[in-house]
Amino acid sequence: MGGGDWTADDDGWTVAGQTFRSRLIVGTGKYKDFEQNAAAVAASGAEIVTVAVRRVNVSDPKAPMLTDFIDPKKITYLPNTAGCYTGEEAIRTLRLAREAGGWDLVKLEVLGEARTLYPDMVETLRATEILAKEGFKPMVYCVDDPIAAKRLEDAGAVAIMPLGAPIGSGLGIQNRVTIRLIVEGTKLPVLVDAGVGTASEAAQAMELGCTGVLMNTAIAEAKDPVLMAAAMKAGVEAGRMAYRAGRMGKRMYADPSSPLAGLI
Repeated sequence: MGGGDWTADDDGWTVAGQTFRSRLIVGTGKYKDFEQNAAAVAASGAEIVTVAVRRVNVSDPKAPMLTDFIDPKKITYLPNTAGCYTGEEAIRTLRLAREAGGWDLVKLEVLGEARTLYPDMVETLRATEILAKEGFKPMVYCVDDPIAAKRLEDAGAVAIMPLGAPIGSGLGIQNRVTIRLIVEGTKLPVLVDAGVGTASEAAQAMELGCTGVLMNTAIAEAKDPVLMAAAMKAGVEAGRMAYRAGRMGKRMYADPSSPLAGLI
């Protein structure tokens, strides 16, 4: 890699046999309308959007649909199980999604409770095993625990998606140590999912060696969602470049930029 000639297009990533250039995945909830959502996706450069299967309009054919604004032939749809609190609910939801759209690359999340929206890892692991045996390729939302991440890998997950902080909180990455341990301990893509609030936090996730970042609220609830989407794109790319470049070591004391020997 020569100085000054790097672009994000040179640095793709692969999940379940599919390769993408953008390392930013965005959601499709909380926007004021589909038009704003589509503009934010365009500004983000994202090639994958998550879609909550349980919130998709299937009853009113005359109402606007997400597919009218975000073309599934150009952007990969990632059906997710948002709002599911048992493994059975999540599995049934994804089976319906596959019947409706033929999707097998999916995002699994099984929530433990409504207050924190933390994942129920017992149910998540069980659902991962069942879905993998049925031919699904689950990208899995999980706690920021390297042991749980390894068990998900063994259960058939195709990507590990640890939370940085509670969903929708915007608190940023609360435990950099465990995120880094997850990255070091798995061969799968690792994408921080939930908690990122601004571009510097997206960059931080990438500097830890994560494959990518997934976000929804941070963009959708910004005062200017389209501008924030562009900022997140830049943050992810900057963090990835910094990770590849290799940061300088930390020192306890100053180290002068100019040599001290040979002074006049």
